[in-house]
Amino acid sequence: MSAGHYFDDDPDAPSAPTMVEVTLPDLSMTLTADRGVFSAEKLDAGTKFLLQEAPSVAGATSVLDLGCGWGPVSCVTAQREPAAHIWAVDVNARARALTEANAAAIGAADRVTVAEPDGVPDDIRFDRILSNPPIRVGKKALHDMLLRWLPRLADGGRAHLVVQKHLGSDSLARWLGEQGFPTERLASRAGYRILEVAMTGDQQ
Repeated sequence: MSAGHYFDDDPDAPSAPTMVEVTLPDLSMTLTADRGVFSAEKLDAGTKFLLQEAPSVAGATSVLDLGCGWGPVSCVTAQREPAAHIWAVDVNARARALTEANAAAIGAADRVTVAEPDGVPDDIRFDRILSNPPIRVGKKALHDMLLRWLPRLADGGRAHLVVQKHLGSDSLARWLGEQGFPTERLASRAGYRILEVAMTGDQQ
């Protein structure tokens, strides 16, 4: 195994923390990233696109940041919607520790709960799921992950996923539709797609 796949439970890449500027039209913050975690030196272009173009989380009370990495989605969401409680989920222990520290650094520790996948209570439902999913983990693992979490959307809830076109965004959208999750492309830029996945109530 190579040192530090971002989807490893416990990456063995030596720690080398890096301060990362997260700058968006409506806010900016400085967060800490590290080796062994996705996009360890900068805000990934796909995640930035998701944060810029996904519909507002205003009114959401429970949000899932699926595959939280070092926490940019959780931290930005916490700043944008103070009433929301965010669950930040990742298999990577280093990622979870970074997200927890970054949430505390921006004063949102009480509104961001960081957990491994099995640490989220079964009765929690989400108004919104936001994710830059780990495409490179492989199709079966990706599909299993989405089929585990998408049914936990509240009735009327939506998921917004950012996926590169050349990594299969269009085929993923078709597959999601075949699984009973109506999916549409909301935005496209520089090879990235934002997919909106709906919860109609039939999937629960």
